[in-house]
Amino acid sequence: METIEHTFEPVYDADSKILILGTMPSPKSRETGFYYGHPQNRFWKVLAAVFDVPCPQTIEEKKAFCYTHHIALWDTLRSCRIEGASDASIQDPVGNDIGALVAKTKIEKVFVTGRKAEAFYEAYCGCDLPCVYLPSPSPANRQISFENLKKAYECVKD
Repeated sequence: METIEHTFEPVYDADSKILILGTMPSPKSRETGFYYGHPQNRFWKVLAAVFDVPCPQTIEEKKAFCYTHHIALWDTLRSCRIEGASDASIQDPVGNDIGALVAKTKIEKVFVTGRKAEAFYEAYCGCDLPCVYLPSPSPANRQISFENLKKAYECVKD
């Protein structure tokens, strides 16, 4: 079990209208230097399918995708102790100040990618906006098909 400090800045601008939150960057995301960086994570493929655009590949393309669609990205936790990428192993969570981020934007909706992100958002993040649960796009969550994951994420477009 190692202590991880979140090192990515949130992706947002003043025109961001929705916020999508995970828990903490996985080891693969930390290695690639950006959110949802595991090649088998379906996050970027699902969002591209929802918006009917090509899947962004580079970090710059992913940021541009977010800005174009008024999406802000961050994680619920600033630090924690974690075993690998297992959200179930998280101990000593410290939340990010989501309320401060929301105050700088036009964010009206908050989405969380997984039950742990939902629990941490509600317990530690200091934001009054309710969150909407989305199934985790993680490669570990293969019980949900791509089509059903896409259907669940359609609400991001509204």
